[in-house]
Amino acid sequence: MRTGILPVFFFLLFTFVSNSHAADLPFEFSDPVQEDRFKGLLEELRCLVCQNQSLADSSADLAQDLRQEVYRMVIEGDNNEEIVNYLVARYGDFILYRPPLKPSTYLLWSGPVIFLIIAVFIAISTIRKKKYTELSQKEQQLASQLLNKTEEESDQE
Repeated sequence: MRTGILPVFFFLLFTFVSNSHAADLPFEFSDPVQEDRFKGLLEELRCLVCQNQSLADSSADLAQDLRQEVYRMVIEGDNNEEIVNYLVARYGDFILYRPPLKPSTYLLWSGPVIFLIIAVFIAISTIRKKKYTELSQKEQQLASQLLNKTEEESDQE
C-alpha cells in the first residue's frame, strides 16, 4: 500500500515544482497598439521546444526567453518584419508557422501531399496483391479434421 502512494506523491511534487517556474512574467506596454503587435507576433511564431504550439501558448523556458526578446524589440520600436527577420536569421524558417515558399521549404510544403500519395499507392497495391482464394476440397477436409481433433482434445480436458 505504501509503495503505491510514494510514486504518486513524487509525481505530484515534480508536477507542481516544474510548473511553478513556468509562470510568465507580466508584460507592460505604453499603448494598446504595441500590445496587439506583441500578441500577434507571438501567435505567428512557433515554440522551438514544443513545435506544435505558438510562443503565446508554450510554457517552455525557451519560449519565455523568446517572448522576452520579442517584447524587448517591440518596446524598442522594431517593426514586425525586423523582429521576424531577426528570429528567422537566428533560428531558421522553422520558427515561423507559415514559412515562406522557397527551395529550402518545398519539401515542408509538399511533404504532406507526397506522404498522402505514397500511402494511397501502398494501400492500392496491397489491396490488389491480396487475392482471396477458396480452399481446395482437400484443404477443406484437412481443416475440418484439424478442427474436429482440436474440439475432441478440448472436450477430453
